[in-house]
Amino acid sequence: MADLKPALDPNLTRRCFLKLAGSGLAGFSLGRLFGPSGRAEAQIPRKGLIIARPSYFYTPLEKGAVRCELCPRHCRLPEGERGFCRVRENRGGRLMSLVYGNPCAFHLDPIEKNPFFHVLPGTSSLSLATAGCNFQCKFCQSWEISQASPEDVFGFDLPPDKAVDRAASMGARSMAYTFVEPVIFYEYMADVGAEAKKAGLLSLIHSNGFINPAPLLQLVPVLDGANIDLKGFSQEYYQELCGGELKPVLDTLIILKKENLHLEITNLVVPGKNDDPALIGEMCRWIKRELSPDTPLHFARFYPLYKLKGLPPTPVATLEKARAEAVSAGLKYVYLGGVPGHEAANTYCPGCRKMIVRRLGFMIAENHLAEGRCRFCGHRIPGLWG
Repeated sequence: MADLKPALDPNLTRRCFLKLAGSGLAGFSLGRLFGPSGRAEAQIPRKGLIIARPSYFYTPLEKGAVRCELCPRHCRLPEGERGFCRVRENRGGRLMSLVYGNPCAFHLDPIEKNPFFHVLPGTSSLSLATAGCNFQCKFCQSWEISQASPEDVFGFDLPPDKAVDRAASMGARSMAYTFVEPVIFYEYMADVGAEAKKAGLLSLIHSNGFINPAPLLQLVPVLDGANIDLKGFSQEYYQELCGGELKPVLDTLIILKKENLHLEITNLVVPGKNDDPALIGEMCRWIKRELSPDTPLHFARFYPLYKLKGLPPTPVATLEKARAEAVSAGLKYVYLGGVPGHEAANTYCPGCRKMIVRRLGFMIAENHLAEGRCRFCGHRIPGLWG
């Protein structure tokens, strides 16, 4: 079984894995996960696999056109046309998802990699994704699949119940919808989430938050936690770097808070683009005011890739200044990502100021939590710990 190691090794970088997934090389090794070698049920990934399923959210229009109601783009599609995300197509006046049950990325990860720092520390999460995205971020780590159509990648025929069965057999405690924007495979995610709940697994989404309120509210019951990328705090940034809008993302955050879903936020700090301390301070005060000072905030380090290869990596000092702004604004749990060994990767109790979770990369070196409380002073720490 040595050939399984590349697919399961937690040290396999996200970038390398996704590059392999797009090329089909990772798909080959992952295919061996679906059955013992040589048996009929062992699955080989197929390039261009499309499994069509009716979309839950669209409005029929005149002359056979439809309007997608899933995300704020509201794509208007004549017969045979696809939406911005590349994975929803008008077929005979019906909007169809082309990525139901055919993930191209399927990977066992430490939950901290997603990143969730206040959910089941030290456990594994089965991460999955399909092709497509409703953003076009110039800094995308997953562009080989996020900016691809289903025809361009190698995928698996993996129904929701089989995905959850595989997660349980691999020792995962949660399912994570990540790598690309999970909203674009909404129907698949919703059904996997329902199966995960039956099996006692958590269901987690790492999303750009670009979704309409009605679909979001229908999705919440099958989710346990969300990490939302708040990519910047200006409309100009969203337009220039992401091809999106800020306000719908803020609306999503407010809805998730009102629905009492466990919520964490990630902000990728891009040098010269969204690293202005004043704007970061404004963002952090908004988080405290509209969400909660207990909301975990991850400042992630940018590395040059995709369409921003000419920029330098984010200086550590810039991340530290961002963290200082967040702490000054009153946020209690502020982390730095992409800086191995930094003390800001650890969790500190707001009550006694002691370190209660120490992280070494994606590993947990110390955990001083007991039933969601600090072992030293009893302060309750927000999260999903049980």
